[in-house]
Amino acid sequence: MTVRVIDIIKAIESFAPVCLQESYDNSGVQIGGDLNAQCTGVMTAVDPTPEVVRQARDAGCNLIVTHHPLLFRGLKSITGATPVETAAIECIRAGITLYSAHTSLDKAPGGISAVMAEHLGLVNAAPLEKDSGNPDAGLGAIGSLPAPLEPAEFISLVKQRFGSPVVRHTAAIPGKKLSRIALCGGSGASLIDTAIASGADAMLTSDTRYHDFVDYAGRIFIVDIGHFESEKCSKSIFHNVITEKFPNFAPLYTATEINPINYM
Repeated sequence: MTVRVIDIIKAIESFAPVCLQESYDNSGVQIGGDLNAQCTGVMTAVDPTPEVVRQARDAGCNLIVTHHPLLFRGLKSITGATPVETAAIECIRAGITLYSAHTSLDKAPGGISAVMAEHLGLVNAAPLEKDSGNPDAGLGAIGSLPAPLEPAEFISLVKQRFGSPVVRHTAAIPGKKLSRIALCGGSGASLIDTAIASGADAMLTSDTRYHDFVDYAGRIFIVDIGHFESEKCSKSIFHNVITEKFPNFAPLYTATEINPINYM
């Protein structure tokens, strides 16, 4: 059976419908090649960098699927002066279609936060902030650990399961073990109040501001694992969605992608 580019996109959108995305977002086709062409290969990545585009081109892929959109902020010119512009130019030159599932994947049942909850082994996990049109979808997740953990034990678990070299966190609340865990892949600090109202002992997320650590100290144990670390599972989600629909079609994981944030 011939698998077209549009067939892969439809499979992804059946899992993570674009209608789920937040109003500010730009999930969907970023750069459109020939959508009805036979798909010669798919490259999955978190970010649509020029390096990812070049690897896809060299591997013979005419479709790239990423979590983060290429076109998120408006472009007034495309000259190749920035990585975003360069990636756009190289996609067009190579005839590569670029598709991104951003907050649509964040909110989808089985999406980013659901997979994070699985990594932690949370029991009875459910969306932290349910989508108004689909109660099974939503932002973040909340569930319970199989057994309560000391904050230091929880941090060790998080580092192991997510491959985070370092984490940022609030001070432990004296005498309090962690049982109920809220989380959100990517920038989830806006959900901390919801996590507290839902009875969470801890909030696992990224991009937490200094003042969030100050304001929520003693109220909830915040653990910030880093944006990339929280969302790198998107590549395997895309892979699983595609291979479940097309068992004989093997997407490629980018080999060039690394966390753009360096640690010393």
